[in-house]
Amino acid sequence: MSTPSPTRPTLGITALGMYVPERVVPNSEFEARMDTNAEWIESRTGIRERRFAAPDQYTSDVGVLAVRDMLRRDPQALQDVDAIICATVSPDALMPSTAALIGMQVGLTGAAAFDLSTACSGFVYALSVAQGLILAGSARRVLVVGAEALSKVVDQNDRNTAILFGDGAGAAVVGPVPAGYGFQDFIMGADGNGGSSLYLRCAAPNLPGGFPMGESVGMNGREVFKFAVRVLGDSGTQVLAKSGLTTADVDWVIPHQANVRIIEAAMDRFGLPMSKTIVNLDRYGNTSSATVPLVLREGVDAGQITDGQQLLLIAFGGGLSWVAGTMKWWDGAPSLKAESKAEVTA
Repeated sequence: MSTPSPTRPTLGITALGMYVPERVVPNSEFEARMDTNAEWIESRTGIRERRFAAPDQYTSDVGVLAVRDMLRRDPQALQDVDAIICATVSPDALMPSTAALIGMQVGLTGAAAFDLSTACSGFVYALSVAQGLILAGSARRVLVVGAEALSKVVDQNDRNTAILFGDGAGAAVVGPVPAGYGFQDFIMGADGNGGSSLYLRCAAPNLPGGFPMGESVGMNGREVFKFAVRVLGDSGTQVLAKSGLTTADVDWVIPHQANVRIIEAAMDRFGLPMSKTIVNLDRYGNTSSATVPLVLREGVDAGQITDGQQLLLIAFGGGLSWVAGTMKWWDGAPSLKAESKAEVTA
């Protein structure tokens, strides 16, 4: 197993929060304006409903609310944080960064802040980048936010995309944890040759080679499905080997939440039962960079993810990109323990 050197700090997640918008959008809402029905959507994707941000609510807004949820659970969570990474493909603006807008509203003015754009891989990518910043001496602790307001950039009349995506945010702080816990290894990659399979236009009308992009999220679902099944299995297997682990060591697989069939195929590839993964896409749909932190937060609150358990994080996204990471869960901070419903409403 990969182990830190005596002089290298052991790093992991030290705080965790989440937010999903109030508006629930069931599959039935799409029946009136497109050729589909609720049962078809659920059978093909596993999604029953998703959340949409309010008309005046954007990515920085949901990101701030995720951070505030973290602070409600642990008022000291942002102590010594001096850098912010926001993983998103639906930023409020290209400049200023959404990370800077979040920092301004949560008391981190002056912290280094930038956005990271690898779509659904973004949050786990950002965990690895945060670790690198700390190990390089460029930061003490890093706030990592995965936040999306995808309902603003998806054509709500396009059956290929509208039924899949939802809005939400998760926030985590990366910092020192006790020896034996925290991050072990990461595997990251991308292949621009697959860019035409999942894209969102900004300045250029076409991708290199001339592929035209529309004004909203575009996706070739068949190609993305095949890519996802392959890279989730490959990257997960690679990072386990790099960490000196096997699938038998894994307590929980924490996957990107895009389609339950993709998750089932990945678990089959690992030879693990579905009981070893956590799925919440039935309630939230695909929230892109927010999916992994939402699963972590809900898994902790449900008492599923507990101290000392071995986690395998896997995700894929636009780029086409992929990432996998291994970590040993530490629950020694206030927001990393299960929170009962009584505590939530107190």
